[in-house]
Amino acid sequence: MPGFVHLCSAGMGGLETGRVELRHLRAFEAVARLASFTNAAEELRITQPALSRTIRQLEDAVGVTLLDRSSRHVEPTPAGRTFLEHVERALAELARGFDAVRRRAALRLGFSWLLPDPWAQRTVARFERTAGAAVSLVRTDDALGAVQQGRVDVAVIRGPVRGGVATPAVRIVHLFDESRVAVCSIQSPLAARPELDWSEVPRWPLVVNVTSGTTGPWSWPAGNRPETVVETNNFDEWLESVAADRGIGVIPDVAVRRSIHPGVRFVALRGAPPSPVALAVPPRARNAVLRRFIEAAVASV
Repeated sequence: MPGFVHLCSAGMGGLETGRVELRHLRAFEAVARLASFTNAAEELRITQPALSRTIRQLEDAVGVTLLDRSSRHVEPTPAGRTFLEHVERALAELARGFDAVRRRAALRLGFSWLLPDPWAQRTVARFERTAGAAVSLVRTDDALGAVQQGRVDVAVIRGPVRGGVATPAVRIVHLFDESRVAVCSIQSPLAARPELDWSEVPRWPLVVNVTSGTTGPWSWPAGNRPETVVETNNFDEWLESVAADRGIGVIPDVAVRRSIHPGVRFVALRGAPPSPVALAVPPRARNAVLRRFIEAAVASV
């Protein structure tokens, strides 16, 4: 099992030992290096009585006294010094193994269109610097479904999660809100307007990305919703439909800072509710690399 060093009876002079856990070796190395139970317990973030029990368990397992507690400072016995050399080599080799695995690890970050800036760049840089792992960007039309199906480790989602806050297969971590702008074709009468009120949007045909869009008929109360809705299945279809003047769209203002299409114009949107940005993650993020990414994502807000 991971985390255990098995000591065979024959290899230990006939001792009926069970197994020595990795925590025993780390505890012994810390006490020997720091020459103090108090300092070692603080470094290991455990209580001193728990550390003393761990050392006694190790000494019982190997059948010899490893630490001399009679002097003012704790120090290894002759047997302890010999054992310490092997423990230090084993822990160093294990650390190198962890580093090698982390360098090969890649966290799969799903997104459906235009990652938020500068949050995305800050998060990736912070995560790769602190975690020693890389981020692999995965473009997917259904980012939420990709997390539920295990095709990505975490995903950026925008807008409210329709049909409920979460499902048993996903947890939502809210990050921040984005402002919205209207988008229309350069051929549209709206292209010459400096701004549009949120309440005016339903008067125009509305192009909606039903898979990952942030705005749709659901964004207005019943009775005030657009009469004409043009449904598309992804960002590219949505954008080309707006450019073809099939209707207007509403999108987070990150699009204004990108050259997304020469055939569209952005119109300031007054009174629009903000659009939430969140991470979709598995309900129990046991993976240490994933937890580090979530921490970097929240810290970069």
